[in-house]
Amino acid sequence: MPSTLKTGALAAALALLAASAGATDLRLSHQWSTSDIRHKVAQMVADEVEAADVNLHIRIFPSGSLFKAREQYTPLTRGQLDMTVLPLSYAGGQHQEYNLTLMPGLVKNHDHAARLIHSPFMAELETILNDDDVMTLVPGYLAGGFVGKDKCITRPSDVSGLQIRAAGKAFEEMLSGAGASIASMASSEIYNAMQTGVLQATNTSSSSFVSYRIYEQAACYTPAGDVALWFMYQPLLMNKTTFDGLDDAQKEALLQASEKAEAWYLEEAKLEDAASTKVFEEKGVEIAKMTPEDFEAWRKLAAETSYKAFVAEVPDGQKLLDLALEVQ
Repeated sequence: MPSTLKTGALAAALALLAASAGATDLRLSHQWSTSDIRHKVAQMVADEVEAADVNLHIRIFPSGSLFKAREQYTPLTRGQLDMTVLPLSYAGGQHQEYNLTLMPGLVKNHDHAARLIHSPFMAELETILNDDDVMTLVPGYLAGGFVGKDKCITRPSDVSGLQIRAAGKAFEEMLSGAGASIASMASSEIYNAMQTGVLQATNTSSSSFVSYRIYEQAACYTPAGDVALWFMYQPLLMNKTTFDGLDDAQKEALLQASEKAEAWYLEEAKLEDAASTKVFEEKGVEIAKMTPEDFEAWRKLAAETSYKAFVAEVPDGQKLLDLALEVQ
């Protein structure tokens, strides 16, 4: 190779090395498939940041390929993981306050959820996150419903005697109060549990019902409709020290991407409920609707079980519950 070409190649290599030297690579883990809304939120943030050209790259590890579903919060707090999309109630064992983000009947609809996100209630939870060296980038609630392997579930009496999975302590307490037996597991484990007869019923998000193909194991689906008992907070979180270590351009790109993703998350979440119903209908699954009277029966049961237990067990639990209930 002529010396001029060698010099040119060396210069190009050095330029590339210099450009990449300031690059920051982040790892983002979650439990869902790449077709799921929560993966799409993560992907939107990653794509927007990449397009901003600020030497910040986000690598996504879907389907629990980096950390198992319920094992992501602790690595995030320790900086062993940079980002995750996580149902916050999964970390209810570390902070009981997080269980309030999956409390039956606390959220009425998606617009109500959006108001709750930007309320003093959520500000209190953010303080707890920050104390764990975690911050919220993209907040978001998803609605969900019930599936029965052999029967429809719309009211508390329908779950009596059934082995059921519920995501989160509060729902487990309420369903136990209705006479159900509880099996705890991540949503990614529901399919196999229903297939093998471990579960006769479950509740989870509209998105998970579809992305995990639960319709293949269901006789009846009770989706989120005019009333939805099941709302779960599932934000995109980031290690705070990692964020603080970014340069100003990288921080700005990440925050702008997150703001765009939050707006998309809300609108898409509204569409997920109807879309899931359509999928189940097309698969020949019976669709049941929860009436306002059914909803009130569940909420009354929740007040006697989940709400009561939360206030008794959590310091300042009544204050947090009241803050959430104040949001109209």
